[in-house]
Formats: sequence, C-alpha cells, structure tokens
Amino acid sequence: MASDRMATPQSSSRQSSSLSSSPMSTRMQSLQVDSVQRWMEDLRHMTEVECMCVLQAKPIGVEEDAQQGELIVSSGVGAGDHVARNNLQTLLRRALVVSTELGKMFQRLEKGRWQRVHSTAVRANCHVRSLVHEYGAARSTPPEMQKYEKSLLEKCMELTNITERCLHTDDEYFLKSMREAIHEILTDVSDSFSNMIDMALANEIRVLIKQIESSDNVLTIGSAISNLLSLTQDGPQLCSIIAKEGAVVALFKICRQDRFKELYAHALRTVASICCVEEGINQLDKVDGILCLADILTDESSVEAARAEAAAVVAQITSPHHTSTQHLASFLESMHDIVTALIKLCESASCGEVFLLASAALANITFFDSMACEILLQLNAIQILLQACRDRQRVDTPYSKDQVVTILANLSVLEQCASEVLQEQGIERLLLLLGEKPSSPSPSEGAACERVQQKSAVTLARLSRDADVAQTAIQLKAVPRLIELCRSPTERNNSDSVLVACLAALRRLAAGCPDSIEAADHQQLIKPRLVDSFLLCSNMEESFV
Repeated sequence: MASDRMATPQSSSRQSSSLSSSPMSTRMQSLQVDSVQRWMEDLRHMTEVECMCVLQAKPIGVEEDAQQGELIVSSGVGAGDHVARNNLQTLLRRALVVSTELGKMFQRLEKGRWQRVHSTAVRANCHVRSLVHEYGAARSTPPEMQKYEKSLLEKCMELTNITERCLHTDDEYFLKSMREAIHEILTDVSDSFSNMIDMALANEIRVLIKQIESSDNVLTIGSAISNLLSLTQDGPQLCSIIAKEGAVVALFKICRQDRFKELYAHALRTVASICCVEEGINQLDKVDGILCLADILTDESSVEAARAEAAAVVAQITSPHHTSTQHLASFLESMHDIVTALIKLCESASCGEVFLLASAALANITFFDSMACEILLQLNAIQILLQACRDRQRVDTPYSKDQVVTILANLSVLEQCASEVLQEQGIERLLLLLGEKPSSPSPSEGAACERVQQKSAVTLARLSRDADVAQTAIQLKAVPRLIELCRSPTERNNSDSVLVACLAALRRLAAGCPDSIEAADHQQLIKPRLVDSFLLCSNMEESFV
C-alpha cells in the first residue's frame, strides 16, 4: 500500500489521528489551544441553565469593549477573517456541547433516570437556543436554515415539556410509552440539529471561499485557506461539505496565478486534505487539476514546498482506497511528466517529509499502471531509491521505507529489474529491511514496520526467479533470516502477512538451491502445503527447546 499521508498511516508528522466515533467531537481537534485556555473558553458555554433561560431572549448590544469580552459574538468584531474564524470556533464549540448533551440524554433515557433526562433536556434546549441566537447575531441566516432552526426549537421545547410530565408519575405503563415517544423526538432533534449545523458550516465555508475568490490580498487569502485547512482535519463529513461548496475550484484558481506563487503550497495542502473524499476528487477532475499539478511539478522555478504538496495531492488521488477511478483517465495523459518529476523530487529532496510525499505518490502510481514501472526503470529509479535509503536525511522513518519497498516490489515484476537491483546492492538492502522494527509503541509505526517486512519478502521472492539474485541472497544468509521470521512471532511483529510472504520467499530460494535448507526446516517449512506450514508457524511458541 502506498500513500497514507491523508487517508492511510504513512507520515508520522502529517498523519491524521483516528476519528472519534462522534463527528462533533472530532471537529474540536482544529482548535489548538493549551489546556488552561481551552478550559476558560469552554466555561462560557457551560452557563447555568436558570441564567440562560432568562437571558436567551434578550438582545446583546455591541459595547465598545466588545473585543475584550469573548461572550459577545458580533459581525462588528475584528477583521473579516477574524470574524469568520471566530464564528467557526463558536459554532463548533456550541455544536459539541449540544451533541454531548443529546448523547447523555439517550443514555439516561435507556436507564429510566427521569430527573436527569429532564434536566438534560432543559440544558440542551438552552444551548440550542443560545447557538441559534449567537449565530443569528453574527451572520445573516440563510432562509433554508431558518426553517430548520424553527423546527428544531419547537422540537426542543416539546422535548422539555414531555420529559417534565414524566417527573410527576410512577405509572410504569405510561413511562414506557413516554420512553418510546421521547426516543423518537430525541432522534428527530439529533437529526435536525446535525442538518442545521451542516448548513451553518456550509454557510461559513462559502464566506471563506468568497474571500479566496474575490480578494487580491495575499494575507487575506492565506488566512481563509488556513481556516479551510483547519476544517479539513475534522473528518470526511466536513471535507464533503467543503468540496461541494467549490473549495477545490477556488484553490486551483489560486494555483494558476503566478502572483500567488507563495500560496501554492498552502493551497495544495488543503486540496490534498479535501481529496480524501470522492467529491473532492471529482471537483479536481472537473477543473483539470491534474494538468495544474503536472505544471507545478515540472516547473523548475517552483519551490520545493509547492512541488512536495503537489506530490501529496497526486498521492491522495491515486490512493488504492478510492473506489472511483474515473479521474485516472486524465491522469494517464500526464503520467510520464508526473512520474519523471516525482523521481527527480525523490532524488533532490531536502528532508524526509518531501521524500515521503514524492515516494508515496510514485508507490500509488505503480499500482494502477505497469507503464509507470517501465518509465521508472528508464529513469534509474532503483538506483535513486536505494541510494536514498542510505541517506537518513531523506529516508528516516518506517513510513518512507514502506514507500520505497512498495515501489521495488512493483518494479520487481519486470525481468530487467533484477540486474539493476544486484548492481545497486539491493539484496543487502532488502535483508536489512526484513529486520525493520518499531522504535516506539505507536500502533501506526508497528503497522508500517510489518508492511516493510512483508513487501521486502515479496520483493525478494519475485527477484529470486533470477538465478543470480537467488545465489546472491543465499550467500548473504537470506535463508536463516527468513527461517527466523517464520519461526519467531516477535521477529515478524506477530504478523501473519509477514509469515506468508517469508514462507513464499523461502520456498522460492529452496526451489533454486535445495541444499541451502536444512532437513528439519525443509520438512516443516518447504515440503508441506503452504497453508500447513503457515498453521504450524503461526501456532509456534516463542521458546524452542
């Protein structure tokens, strides 16, 4: 597998954390503040219910010291980009509070804790009303959103009234029927609230996109792009909204204007994040984004950061995770130029992240078109990649090694690959990669090490069709290492996929040179069916006496 920078776990520094089960909770990840500041900001949303009931209908005027009081949300506070950012933060915070209260209410309803069900309903009602009033004070509410607001407020009030009725009876039959009714209303409230928040977010996103499209100021555009990028980190649901509102189109307009060259990298990073969803890729295809990416990658005057982010977009849109492949038709037209530019970027990369992005894009490309492998061989890719592995400034993590060995595995299906690997001492490198182990308890790093081991074994097995490669591997003691990986679960990070790959490589070497395997190993690892050897090794204990 290849690029995991956006969709899969490739980059340690740019890798997205796993999404929470709650969409609202993941949206809070973009608000990067220290814990004390977070606590102080959250306090203003945890207002006493009695106070809120009194204040919720009162208008809040714009005082001269409005900028000092964060409770006042007004369209007159700060510059346009500050207001947009403040509106988004307030919206996301309120949404999380309401979402949390509704979740608590579902739990308490199931347990029949009626006093708490009612108090939670009152709090949720107050928070929803506060959100509606605050948002309406800061931004003109679209008509279609007003309909959701009215319906939502009515349902919240109904929820408060019906839960209050349950406090004054002990009739089990009545409470059971009320539980079903409340559950239905609560589900409607949750759905309506989610729709209203999506509409509000879409409205805010439209404001940001308008800033990108209409402004000539680099700082204003850059700030709007930063806000969009921040939102993309909150999960695919929000990325879909951003894509549908036309953000990809607006960002590529920036990338086609020389006067905004300093914004290319920032804009492309945002495009890459949006393209984790099909809507983003479809938008990219409609505006001929691949041609723009090819232009940036092949333009020698483009700064490395811009080319690296263009590579990131290529890695994202060619990821095997995507089910739609319609956009790849236009990609094939520019593939030679893109592949050439990417391998050059691997060769000249100034740091590990740039190499990771470029190699991840190449790894993905080699999966879907064999012509890319032939192009890479013509461009001395094996030499470039193996030399990079000796340079810790470029290949410094298991994620980067994963990309390199993925490319080598895909290239190894070509017969002419074997001689080049031998020439560049690639068998030695593959044996080193077979020993890859995580340096931390990180699950993603452990998974990356497993992929490195597995693909190294696969590459070795494929290359060993060549007699010279097989002989070299045996001389370098590949057989004892493969046997160790088969017999010791800890050596292979307890991975079954590594075990299967090592058994296959071992059998390939044994076929060419039977004398390299001892009788006992041959009896257990070579002679039986592959599945029987697999079951034997997967059930082995760590200690052999």
